[in-house]
Amino acid sequence: MFEDLLIRLGEALNRRGFPYMIIGGQAVLLYGEPRLTRDIDITLGADTDRFDDLASLSQEIGLTLLPQDPLKFVNETMVLPSLEQSTGIRVDFIFSFSPYEYQAIQRARKILFGAQSVQFAAPEDVIIHKIIAGRPRDLEDVRIILLKNPRVDTGYIRKWLKEFSSVSEEADFSETFSKLQGSLPYKETN
Repeated sequence: MFEDLLIRLGEALNRRGFPYMIIGGQAVLLYGEPRLTRDIDITLGADTDRFDDLASLSQEIGLTLLPQDPLKFVNETMVLPSLEQSTGIRVDFIFSFSPYEYQAIQRARKILFGAQSVQFAAPEDVIIHKIIAGRPRDLEDVRIILLKNPRVDTGYIRKWLKEFSSVSEEADFSETFSKLQGSLPYKETN
């Protein structure tokens, strides 16, 4: 079910030249452990000026756009939510063109599903996204990813978390990461 949709998404995004990476629960499944997720989150390295191309791509692979006025919704939120009606799988396309997201997309890993490659965020970038989201489930995802991937590039993670912390009035993401790392039964290797 998810694999078929990921294959179709990867093929269509690659064919149309969209820079992208799969983030969220699907990436956690790749680097962490199985858990219930009913959606696919995709960060696009594109501005909203590619809305028409994305709307056409969505229709081509059988997705229904959820907002009544999709373009207005995208311009307000930078997100295009859609649904594959037959499976009930929600697909959220997230427009982004920040320096961090650009670099994260460049670092994305190509994962083969049959003959089709699909780009997933690297584990370090999944960790960064999850730390910033900060919900208990997200922090547990980070803990599991760290346990299963002890050789992640913590220098890269710390660099970006420090940068995000410097512009956040609410959280010290670096401290959150350090606490999570300190709670693990192994020592940092890099």
